[in-house]
Amino acid sequence: MTGREAIQKRTMVEVKGVAVGGDDFVVIAGPCAVESRDQILSTADAVRRSGACILRGGAFKPRTSPYSFQGLGEEGLKLIAEAGEKSGLPVITEVTSPELVDLVCRYADILQVGARNMQNYALLEAVGKVRKPVMLKRGMMSTIEELLLAAEYILSSGNTGVILCERGIRSFEKATRYTLDISAVPVIKKQSGLPVIVDPSHGTGHRDYVASLALAAAAAGADGIMVEVHPSPDNAMSDGIQSLSFADFAALMDRLRPVVSAVGRRIAPAGSR
Repeated sequence: MTGREAIQKRTMVEVKGVAVGGDDFVVIAGPCAVESRDQILSTADAVRRSGACILRGGAFKPRTSPYSFQGLGEEGLKLIAEAGEKSGLPVITEVTSPELVDLVCRYADILQVGARNMQNYALLEAVGKVRKPVMLKRGMMSTIEELLLAAEYILSSGNTGVILCERGIRSFEKATRYTLDISAVPVIKKQSGLPVIVDPSHGTGHRDYVASLALAAAAAGADGIMVEVHPSPDNAMSDGIQSLSFADFAALMDRLRPVVSAVGRRIAPAGSR
């Protein structure tokens, strides 16, 4: 169901006036984790003013270390939903287990399946049974074929609103946290009609490289980017090293617009407030 034989033209996933996979280039921005009401409200306002059209933020955070901040849970969902309502931005947040799908659906407009859960087949089937769009992130050790087969679980369970996300894979290189596979964008576009988003924040693990790879994603034909933004990145409780400040995000958007225009697209405007 993900292949070009089944999807003859590109698929658009629409949510609250924003179309992912259409002619517009979608910018998703926000903190890695929701930490407080002031943090998420200020970030939502800042990213919207700079041109983002979807707000991201994690309430449930699977972390490598069990001692790292794991998110605020349902309280975090309530806060990001409030921020989305006040800013007029649709909200995307991660769901980490089948048991949490119904809860996350109450607050989020788009469900995210993270890289660590790309092959959690019970979770894929669970999000496939709801009628909320799903962003499926590529596993850090997964091939493009495995990503498409994971998407197949969601599609075959009845949910056609699938967005794919390239977020970097592990390689022998140590200069970056992961190796962002820009070539995955045209490869997936050739093999499937599903929308493709690129996450340069996780793809590099360092804020100094985020802008360059965001521009590369636009030039390569991605349908959008997802960027981590925080009011005070150095004090973030999760992934601060790869998060942009409000000023850095605004500067990225200024650099991004001419590149997006050069490939015949425009930055997607935010939906109706």
